[in-house]
Amino acid sequence: MDGMQLRPYQQEARDAIFREWNEEGRAKTLLVLPTGTGKTIVFASVAEECVRTGSRVLILAHRGELLDQAQDKLLRATGLRCAVEKAEESSLDSWFRVTVGSVQTLMRETRLYRFSPDHFGHIIIDEAHHCLSDSYQRVLEYFHDAKVLGVTATPDRGDMRNLGAFFESLAYEYSLPRAIRDGYLCPIKAQTIPLRLDLSEVGVQSGDFKAGDLGTALDPYLYQIADEMANYCKDRKTVVFLPLVKTSQKFRDILIEKGFRAAEVNGDSQDRAEVLRAFDAGEYDVLCNSMLLTEGWDCPSVDCIVVLRPTKVRSLYSQMVGRGTRLSPGKDHLLLLDFLWHTERHELCHPASLICEKDEIAKKVTEAIEKDGGAVDLIEAEEKAEADVIAQREEALAKKLAEMKRRKRKLVDPLQFEMSIQAEDLSGYVPTFGWELGPPSEKQRSALEKWGIFPDEIESAGKAALLLDRLSKRRFDGLTTPKQIRFLEGKGFQHVGTWAFDAARSLIDRIAGNNWRIPYDINPAIYTPKGAPKTPDQIIDDLMLRLANYPGAHTGEKWKDDPNLYNCTPKEKAAVAELGITLDDLMRRGVTRGMLHHMIWGYKNGTRA
Repeated sequence: MDGMQLRPYQQEARDAIFREWNEEGRAKTLLVLPTGTGKTIVFASVAEECVRTGSRVLILAHRGELLDQAQDKLLRATGLRCAVEKAEESSLDSWFRVTVGSVQTLMRETRLYRFSPDHFGHIIIDEAHHCLSDSYQRVLEYFHDAKVLGVTATPDRGDMRNLGAFFESLAYEYSLPRAIRDGYLCPIKAQTIPLRLDLSEVGVQSGDFKAGDLGTALDPYLYQIADEMANYCKDRKTVVFLPLVKTSQKFRDILIEKGFRAAEVNGDSQDRAEVLRAFDAGEYDVLCNSMLLTEGWDCPSVDCIVVLRPTKVRSLYSQMVGRGTRLSPGKDHLLLLDFLWHTERHELCHPASLICEKDEIAKKVTEAIEKDGGAVDLIEAEEKAEADVIAQREEALAKKLAEMKRRKRKLVDPLQFEMSIQAEDLSGYVPTFGWELGPPSEKQRSALEKWGIFPDEIESAGKAALLLDRLSKRRFDGLTTPKQIRFLEGKGFQHVGTWAFDAARSLIDRIAGNNWRIPYDINPAIYTPKGAPKTPDQIIDDLMLRLANYPGAHTGEKWKDDPNLYNCTPKEKAAVAELGITLDDLMRRGVTRGMLHHMIWGYKNGTRA
């Protein structure tokens, strides 16, 4: 037993799961962690706690590799051994409290009915995006009183809407960009290969491209793709995903012709374990497969992924790329090769799909990668695209406000309110669960109007609930009302949503006393009321002034040059929180641990250091 210690986000995930089960009363909840961030470790810890309280736990999966992986991690992380419910093996006579079970075995009535419906108190589903199939549902319906945890890598919106039909909540989500920024996964650089591949004749089945059609469409380009790989992959450890076994084997042979040390594995490979071991050991530099390695296989030293199995499904794309995102000595980034796939009717996943939640930002990132011609860091590209989109939104908002002014609407447009209070969670809101998807209720619409918000622009009940909660909290916190925001921003004042209620009321009274004209000594474009809260960037700008005599980097003390502020002390973290900013805000501005220490020292002592 290694006695593994949970990472901070893993502990947060574990706590959130039990909170959903035990405090919120939601028996079916989801955990979303990107590939490579230790989802098996998290649910092993959850299983351990369930056993400690006397429950039996069933870990359910659809592939033997996942069951073996769960057994191994559970033993190494917690010391718990597992019974097995698979093929000829049965857990019924075992005294072990945890069972790893194959869904293909348990779905059979003759096997399922051996158990009492209350035999398992908790069920954990690995790769939960499969759980809506009939086989899983048969097992879950039989053990109907068990609490259920579904674990999956980052799904797309379609997955979440579908999973929302079964699961009652999302307990915790840790995003790929956050994992990269926190240093738990390696950065991803995307390289677009200037080779246009025509998919216009490829059909769609069950929401994704037909594998057979893809194989036929891809075949004429294999030699050209191999030539391009020779330019980028010669000194790398590369995994290639292809649509068909025969295509995978053909491409392996072509790569060998081009001088690569290439191998291929598939479900029927007798020497699969040996080939995987040899690849891990460096005897091969390219490994081809037909979607075999999307789950249950880890090789952290992989530093290049080539996706020759285009897909419309983001979770599948994330699984393929996730084979290369783990950290490994000497590996500073993952190179992801993308191609100019041509489709006439269908959207497909690109590298931007991995990190961008919003389609408009993903589109801009994809355009930037294609235009650049080199390897582009996805996080940096996403940050730039998001800034561009925000600028475009503000421009569109300005035009919309001009139109609203002409119409003299009495109620406030919700977009204006969201932009003014700088609420990204409102502007980027996407409904997930069933009740959130419907239109706002009449009660919600009436409440929004009383608050001064124009309800016709609110598209869902979930958005209306979130907005009403925010309005109530703002009143409690003494911040501006929607009508104050509309009036003052209509006069040209900026970001009134960040002002205090009393400051806005005082200014409006002053304007009213001046015959509703702006006083001559006030410039609305730059006016900030006394005591108005500063934005994170304004706070950081003030702190930067305290670095006037900071000795800078390379001081000889390694901790001072550390860019990961999550490694700073609890006191430093508390000081940052007191300032009203986050560690992510500071890291975005390039602040190191040494700089942060210097800033806080100057702040605490009331000096500029």
